[in-house]
Amino acid sequence: MKIHEFQAKQLLAKFGVTVPEGKIVRNAAEAYEVAKNFGGVVAVKAQIHAGGRGKGGGIKIAKTPEEAEEYARQLIGSRLVTPQTGPEGNTVRFVLVEKGLNIKKEFYLGIIIDRSAGMPVVMASSEGGVEIEEVARTNPDAILKEHIDPAVGFQPYQVRKLAFGLGLNPRPAMKLMMGLYKAFEALDGSLAEINPLVETTEGDVVALDAKFNIDDNALFRHPDIAALRDFDEEEPLEIRASRFGLNYIKLDGNVGCMVNGAGLAMATMDIIKLAGGNPANFLDVGGGASVEQVKNAFKILVDDSNVQAVLINIFGGIMRCDTVAEGVVRAVKEVGVDLPVVVRLEGTNVEEGRRILNKSGLNCVVAQGMRDAAEKVVAAAG
Repeated sequence: MKIHEFQAKQLLAKFGVTVPEGKIVRNAAEAYEVAKNFGGVVAVKAQIHAGGRGKGGGIKIAKTPEEAEEYARQLIGSRLVTPQTGPEGNTVRFVLVEKGLNIKKEFYLGIIIDRSAGMPVVMASSEGGVEIEEVARTNPDAILKEHIDPAVGFQPYQVRKLAFGLGLNPRPAMKLMMGLYKAFEALDGSLAEINPLVETTEGDVVALDAKFNIDDNALFRHPDIAALRDFDEEEPLEIRASRFGLNYIKLDGNVGCMVNGAGLAMATMDIIKLAGGNPANFLDVGGGASVEQVKNAFKILVDDSNVQAVLINIFGGIMRCDTVAEGVVRAVKEVGVDLPVVVRLEGTNVEEGRRILNKSGLNCVVAQGMRDAAEKVVAAAG
């Protein structure tokens, strides 16, 4: 689950991470008052669930309260386009007004799960304020890494190694790094990123920006964090899917996909591309979906206006092929869509599933194998 920058900073501050003084405002007049109270330079920062806000013009530096008011007026209600939003952009509904800092140097600090090592890894770089992927591509030696064994935690010698490697003021740097890892561990983080991390001319080390993602599977342990979810920042179809226990991600193609199993779903998307088409989504209905879940999954697919044809690819193990067929037939009859549907079924009760589809009278083609299914659905989608 993603949260906003200001929410991430509120959480990190509880673990000893130093953050700038700031306040969320929802109109230009509030921005003026906050900037006036802070005095001096302030940053006006659009709050959306996407990175690259600076490149998209979503972060403004105001030298006066009047400038802060004008920047807030420009940003609030606008569609901010960044490298991570896509061309449609995200609507800015509020901004964070932060007190300015005397910045001496910018750094990068982040924690992710290294799947190959099976443990978190702390990454740090003296090249802050830019995308870490770009640093890794152009100057990989500039990235310092420390893997953390969860059994023993983030050791002081590792923290010192990173702090001295970056050339940071060690005492405040170590305090911030330890606080970031404590938050990552305690809150079941999947990504914690401070970019830029700054050292001020006064010698403080401050999280000027913050990004914190939480593992969805652990949200039951953190109802207070689950309450931070901003549905306005999420795709409506993805919200609907989550309510039915479906794993759905909207994409920009025109071939809707319904598959059971994440690996098969990825392979299905690949073979659609190989056949010359573009998948409109990733949708994994899971191994034990009911007729009702299949029906709701199909409705979500066809409610995407970009979808011109649907491919249903099911390998029946725990999930029976006749269950899928019944769900699809019910959904099509309820929704009344006439989109072409290509179905590839294999596994448990496959013959019964094919029989249900063939006798349904729907605009449905039963394919023989994945390649045949992909070629037919791409042709149907035009």
